[in-house]
Amino acid sequence: VIEAHGDLPGSAELLTPHGFTRARVLLQMRRDLAGVDPDPRPQLPADVQVLPFRPGRDEEAWLHVNARAFAWHPEQGRMSRTDLELRESEPWFDPAGFLLAWRGDPDAGGTLLGSHWTKVHPAGDAGPDPVGEIYVLAVDPDAQGLKLGAALTDLGLAHLRRAGLGSVLLYVEEDNAAAVRLYEGRGFRRFAVDVSWRRRPAR
Repeated sequence: VIEAHGDLPGSAELLTPHGFTRARVLLQMRRDLAGVDPDPRPQLPADVQVLPFRPGRDEEAWLHVNARAFAWHPEQGRMSRTDLELRESEPWFDPAGFLLAWRGDPDAGGTLLGSHWTKVHPAGDAGPDPVGEIYVLAVDPDAQGLKLGAALTDLGLAHLRRAGLGSVLLYVEEDNAAAVRLYEGRGFRRFAVDVSWRRRPAR
């Protein structure tokens, strides 16, 4: 596997004759937060509420939904409890920016339907100023059609704007057409591209 930062025609001209094909295209998308409503009121089903993540209580429910939402993804869909707890111990972790959409009461048999986990990069990490990130947006396949992806996106962007950030980024697979369409509809534009090239096995 060869990683190429950018999607330059020269890469294709160099690698294709040697049996390489594009295996993965990862987009970085960005938008500013100035136009984001800091207090959105998305329309949710009557029995759905959005609450912040509770460390020590919500891990298993989140891991279950995340694995279902990213069953196709080689890394994200296999995140373990240890992986999650390591991220909870990071200095950037903020449960107030980790939003969970529950059907019913999470302490009385409620069902987790989706989540939006935001992150903040310190100044100098992704630019001269602090930058927010849509770190993980996940909706259980059984909850598709409830427009939770759009609602959770809006609530997470509002959280980042209220935190005083000026811009936000995200990473998404180019072939995840539904996600790219959602983000473009929320004002995100392509900022950078990383391409993985894989060599076809010899016959």
